[in-house]
Amino acid sequence: MSEVINNSQKRKELLKHLILQLHNNEAPEIVRKRLVELLRSVPYNEVVEVEQELISEGLPEEEVLRFCDIHTAVLDGSIDTSAAKVVAPGHPVDTFKRENRALEEYIEKAKALFDKGNKLKDEEVKEYLLQMKSIFNYLSDVDKHYKRKEYLLFPFLEKAGITGPPKVMWGKHDETRELLKAAHESLLAKDVSTEEVPALILLVLLPVTDAIEGMIMKEEEILLPMCLDTLTDKDWYQIYKETPQFGFSLYDPQTEWTPEAVEAGELTYKEGDAIHLSSGSFTTKELETIFKTLPVDVTFVDKDDKVKFFSHGTKKVFERNRSIIGRDVRLCHPPGSVHIVEQIINDFKSGKENVAAFWISSFMGRFVYIEYTALRGNDGEYLGVMEVTQDITDLRKLEGDQRLLSYAAR
Repeated sequence: MSEVINNSQKRKELLKHLILQLHNNEAPEIVRKRLVELLRSVPYNEVVEVEQELISEGLPEEEVLRFCDIHTAVLDGSIDTSAAKVVAPGHPVDTFKRENRALEEYIEKAKALFDKGNKLKDEEVKEYLLQMKSIFNYLSDVDKHYKRKEYLLFPFLEKAGITGPPKVMWGKHDETRELLKAAHESLLAKDVSTEEVPALILLVLLPVTDAIEGMIMKEEEILLPMCLDTLTDKDWYQIYKETPQFGFSLYDPQTEWTPEAVEAGELTYKEGDAIHLSSGSFTTKELETIFKTLPVDVTFVDKDDKVKFFSHGTKKVFERNRSIIGRDVRLCHPPGSVHIVEQIINDFKSGKENVAAFWISSFMGRFVYIEYTALRGNDGEYLGVMEVTQDITDLRKLEGDQRLLSYAAR
C-alpha cells in the first residue's frame, strides 16, 4: 500500500478511480472511507491534475461540477499544502485569504443563530429573521471575491492551459449565488412561523454557509497554491492593480504590495477616460459632477504653494474663478491674513501640524466652517494642502433623530 501512496501516478489513478466511483454512487460510504484512509496527504497539484484529466478525457464539466462537493468534502483537511508558497501582506492571495477569514466570522455568527432556531418563541421570530438578514447581507459580499477570481485570476490560469478547475469553480460560484438569492427571498417573507424556522434553516440557509465554506477549502487547499505555482509576479501585479475595479469582500487591505522590478501592463478593464484610484474608479465626467454636487467647497494647493484645483459647486461659500489656478496661494488672501497662511504652510511642511480649523459665526448671515488639511503620501512626503469650506448654518440647528425618509425642500 505504501508503494501506491508514494507513487504520484498511481496515487492520481487511484484518486481518479475513487472519484468516479463516488460519481457513480458505488458504495459511497465505503469509497469515502478508502479515500480518507489512503489519501490523507494528497498534494494539491494532484487534485487539480486529476480534475483537469477527467474533463480532458471527455467527462462533461457539468458532471465534474456535480460531484465536486462530494470529493471536496472527502478531501477537506487531507490535502497537503505544506509546499505552498508564502506571500507578503497585500499580495492578492493574502487578500483572498483574509477575506475568507472575514467570511468565516459571519458564517460562525450564522451558525450560532441556526442553533437558536429550534428554541424560538412566536414573538422572537421577527427579530430573529432580521438578525439573519443582516448576516446574509454581509455574506452576499462574497460575490466580489468570486468576481475577482473569475475575471482576474482565471484568465491567467487559462493562458497557462489550466481550464478545467476554473470552469468547475465558476460553476460552484453560480450555485452559491443562486443559493444566496433564495435565502434572501425567503428571509423577506413576512409570514414565517416559529414552526417553519427550522426548515428554513435546514433547506435554505445552511446550504449557503456550507457552499461558502466548501469554496474556502477548495481555494486555500487547491486553487491558491496552484496559482502561486503557475502565475508570475508580473501576473499577480496585474491582478493587484485591477482589483479595485471589483472591490473587496468584508476586508479592506491596509498594506500596499509592489513586487520588485515588475511593472503592470495595460489595465484590461480600462474604459475611455476612466480614472483609477486605490479605492475605485470613475470617468472624468463623473468626477466633475461629483465635485459640482458636493455640499462643500474644496480647494487644492500643491507642494509649491500654487492653487491647482477648486470645486465649482452650486453651494459656494467664497467666490472663486479659474484665474486663481496657478497663483501662489498667498496672493489669494487679503494682506491682513497672509501671515496666517504662511504659518499654516510652514507648520504643515515641517510636519509640526496636519490640520488647522477656523469658523465664522456670521458670514453674510451664515455660519461657515473652514478646515485646512496637510496632504501627505504614504511615505510621509508633503504633497500640499486641501481646504474644505462648508456652510453649516442648518446643520447646527439639527436636534434629535431623523430615521424616516424625508426629502429636503427645494
